[in-house]
Amino acid sequence: MIDQVQPAQLQEWITSQATHGATVVLDVRETWEVQTACVTAQGFELMKIPMHTLPARLVELNRDQPIAVLCHHGARSMQVAAFLVQQGFDHVANISGGINAWSSQVDAAVPTY
Repeated sequence: MIDQVQPAQLQEWITSQATHGATVVLDVRETWEVQTACVTAQGFELMKIPMHTLPARLVELNRDQPIAVLCHHGARSMQVAAFLVQQGFDHVANISGGINAWSSQVDAAVPTY
């Protein structure tokens, strides 16, 4: 099962996963999207791996670490979260609403697009 976490609930999810190590927020948006709007890592490690490059870069991720996946609105991140679970990752969450929701719930300084 993949946890669905609103951006405002992310810190709570990170705390609940602390026994599994430091959380990674995996931003799977395209490079131009990250350049347009990006979150600031606070209490987590931020990794930027575009969705289409993830299969080739899977070795960069630790299967034992909690991973919360982020995209624009939450659809791509849900696909990536499902892929990670299929690849044997156990502690995976989808950040529902994506960076768009992040802007409204966590940090209004993050631009919407």
